[in-house]
Amino acid sequence: MSARIALEGLADISYTPVQSPFGTLLAAATRRGLVRLAFPEEDVDSVLDRLARRISPRIVEARAPLERVRRELDEYFAGRRRAFELSTDWTLIGAFAHSVLRVTSEIPYGGVLSYGEVAAEAGSPRGSRAAGNALGSNPIPIVIPCHRVLRSGGARGYVLGGYGGGVERKRWLLQLEGARERDAPDRI
Repeated sequence: MSARIALEGLADISYTPVQSPFGTLLAAATRRGLVRLAFPEEDVDSVLDRLARRISPRIVEARAPLERVRRELDEYFAGRRRAFELSTDWTLIGAFAHSVLRVTSEIPYGGVLSYGEVAAEAGSPRGSRAAGNALGSNPIPIVIPCHRVLRSGGARGYVLGGYGGGVERKRWLLQLEGARERDAPDRI
């Protein structure tokens, strides 16, 4: 029944659980594309409530509309996908965050930039802290690869810095992409 509702366009948002190396993610999409990817520790009811308030209360659990999202994430986690080809819906992303996340979305697989570099490319050269806040509120992590943004460590190169999904998860994602030296636990 819920699949039919989603396929007939009677719901504005479809969501489904997606398995990952971190546990079960929650993926949600509108007709425009993936709008939210929530980590396992995020409360599903809270995520869905926020989507209902910000976008539409017409939400249904349906796997079919998110099958491509699930497949591409599986391929990424298995090391077989270097770039996502998913449509994304940026409805939950504000103006400055949009600029920051647009820059972030262009960082290639295995590449990194500092918060300051992202802020400068987003048009705010002194806005590294604001860029960090924008990255921390990224509603589509992994697909919009905020894990590729690191703290500048001066002569030491880059250091991990924070991550909305936790520093260990950030480290794991960077190692998956080959962006980190194995012998330097906090630097790349």
